Amino acid sequence: MSEASRLREDICVLAKSLFDRGLTGGSSGNISVRLSDGSVLVTPTGRAMGFLDPAQISHLDADFNLLSGDPPTKETPLHSAFYETRTGTGAVVHLHSTHSVALSMLPDTDPDDVLPPLTPYSIMRVGKVKLLPFFVPGDPAMGDAVRGLAGKRAAVLLANHGPVVAGKDLWATVFAMEEFEETAKLALLTRGLEPRALDEAAIRAVVRKFEVDW
Repeated sequence: MSEASRLREDICVLAKSLFDRGLTGGSSGNISVRLSDGSVLVTPTGRAMGFLDPAQISHLDADFNLLSGDPPTKETPLHSAFYETRTGTGAVVHLHSTHSVALSMLPDTDPDDVLPPLTPYSIMRVGKVKLLPFFVPGDPAMGDAVRGLAGKRAAVLLANHGPVVAGKDLWATVFAMEEFEETAKLALLTRGLEPRALDEAAIRAVVRKFEVDW
């Protein structure tokens, strides 16, 4: 099986898993993966993640022009910004997951550090998350906002919209996105209860051991 064929299958399997567990509903959410030749596979626009056909996955060249398949997600500029600014990016996942979106709307959410350090895994897999302002879906300005971070963040949270995570490969990126949502859920469940978060020494130890961008 070719690299592209294998990744098309993986995209569909993982997208269905995310959809089936309620992490993104309707036709929301999108995934992209960079191939070894620099071209990119992207989920099509207007398609439910639980019902993707590998043959319809959009195939874009290195400049994000459509080569084959259905038209890509309207959020393609958001994906391209991560590939352009973070050279190690092999995949990008964007969801409308409920707890993360809820966190984006709360007035006391830290815009420079969205996820509180409740577990080592959110630090290891996601890093420090920047809250970006609201953009109309599909607005290329979302990509410009990501470029403005100059590659310093692997994950952002779009206000009133949802999380976006970039990672080294498809599976690692999906796992990071799942950790993002679980941490947002923990943050909401423990809000107002004064949870014992990781202290600065613990955070530094995790950052050093796992070489996290922080």
